[in-house]
Amino acid sequence: MLILVTGATGQVGRRFVPRLLQSAAPGDEVRVLVRDAARGETFAGLGAQVVVGDLRDTEVLGKATAGADAVVNVAAAFRGVTDDEARTVNRDAAIELGRAAVASGVRRFVQVSTGLVYGAGRGRALVESDETVPGAHLWGAYPESKWEAERALGDLEGLDDLRIGRLPFVYGDGDPHLVDVMEWAPNWPAMQRLHMGHHVDVAQGLRRLLYSPGAHGVYNIADEAPVTTVDLFAVHDLPVPQEAYDKDVADPWHSVMSTTRIRHELGYRPLIPSVWTAREAGLL
Repeated sequence: MLILVTGATGQVGRRFVPRLLQSAAPGDEVRVLVRDAARGETFAGLGAQVVVGDLRDTEVLGKATAGADAVVNVAAAFRGVTDDEARTVNRDAAIELGRAAVASGVRRFVQVSTGLVYGAGRGRALVESDETVPGAHLWGAYPESKWEAERALGDLEGLDDLRIGRLPFVYGDGDPHLVDVMEWAPNWPAMQRLHMGHHVDVAQGLRRLLYSPGAHGVYNIADEAPVTTVDLFAVHDLPVPQEAYDKDVADPWHSVMSTTRIRHELGYRPLIPSVWTAREAGLL
C-alpha cells in the first residue's frame, strides 16, 4: 500500500509516522502531508514521500491522495486554537480529505478521533456503540468537531472502508501534554479519572486499524489504568491541593473507555499498561 498520513508534525503524528515507517509491511510506502517543507525533511530522511501543502487546500488534498491506497488522518487542532479553527481542521478539512480520497480511489480511510466525543459518562466504561451525549467538563469545539467529522465521513458515499480510532489522553515520548494538563488539574476533584494512552500504544492501535483486513467502524484505543487527579499530582511529585478533596466528582466515568472490541477483534494489548509503567521505564 501507499499510505498517506496527515498531521505528521503534530504531537501524535510526529511519533506515529516513524513507527509506521519502521513497521510497515514489505513494499509499503508512506507519504506525509506537511505545511512546511523544512519540517518534512526528517520524514524524508526516514524514507517517507513528502507533499507540502495545507490540509485546508482542496487542490493539495487531490495531490496528496493521488495514487494512495489508504489514508490515516491524524491531523487535529485542539490546544491553543480558536473554536473556528478547531472546526475548520477537525471537521471541514477531514470531510474534504474524505471526498478527495474517494475521488482518488483510496480504498481505506482511518480517521483519528477522540474519546471525548462520547460526552457525558454512562456509569460504566464507554463502548463504541454508545451515542454521543454532549456535555460534561471537557466538552467543547474539539470533541464536537471530531464527532461531526465522524458522522459526515460515515455518510460519505464511496468511503466504504472507514475505520475510526478514538484516542484517550495521549502522553509519553517527551510529549508536553502530561505537563500541560497540570494547568487544569488543580480545578478537578481528587477522584476525577482520566483515561490515558502512551504514544507507543496509540501507534500500535492505529497500525492495527490500518492493516487488519476485518476492521470496520469505531475502536477505542487506551491503556488499562485510568488515573485520578491525585495520581496526576503524584506522577509529577507534587502535593495535591487540599480543596481537591472537598470537590464532588460529577461524572466518575467520564472519558473512561472499554478496549474490549479492539482487544478481541484486532489483538490489541497495551505495551505500556499504565502511566506508572511509563514512569518506571523512563518513557514519559
